[in-house]
Order: sequence, then C-alpha cells, then structure tokens
Amino acid sequence: MGKRKQYDSSFKENAVKLSFERENISELARELGIETVLIYRWRREYAKLGEGCFPGNGKPKLTPEEKELIELKEKLRKAEMENEILKKALHIISKSDG
Repeated sequence: MGKRKQYDSSFKENAVKLSFERENISELARELGIETVLIYRWRREYAKLGEGCFPGNGKPKLTPEEKELIELKEKLRKAEMENEILKKALHIISKSDG
C-alpha cells in the first residue's frame, strides 16, 4: 500500500490561485501532477477560510471567528484565575488586619 502524498500549504495556495486564473482546471491538475478533485477541494477550503487555510501538521483549520473565540476564552480563563488569586489575597489580608 502506497503512502499518501502530502502537499505543503504554499503548494496548495499556489494551486488554488492558479486555478482561478486558468479556465481548464483538469489541465492545470495534470501540469501540477495532482488529481483534479484536490484542486476543487482546496478551492472550497480557500473560499471558506481564506488566506492561511492550509495550516498543515494536523492543526485545525479555523475561521477568523473561531480563532477569535479561542483567544477570548483564553483571556477569560486568565482573568478568572487572576480574580480568584485576588480574592484569596484579599481574604488573607482581611484576616491579618482583624
């Protein structure tokens, strides 16, 4: 059984950009040595996610909204942790004052 061919993100992005410039995508696929279906799949991903849609190495493909949501969740988690630390510090300080 053959190993599955992997293409880097720049190859995919270039193939997609070329496919928008060319009329015959099958011919482009032959020139690039890939299946036509790959170009169409990459075009769909590019249309959905835009630049950087091929991160590679098993990293999830995220929309800008999903990226922002992840960043906001991380900021919220840090703020909640800081809040808990401040509450504990305030409790310790108030005990020592009394």
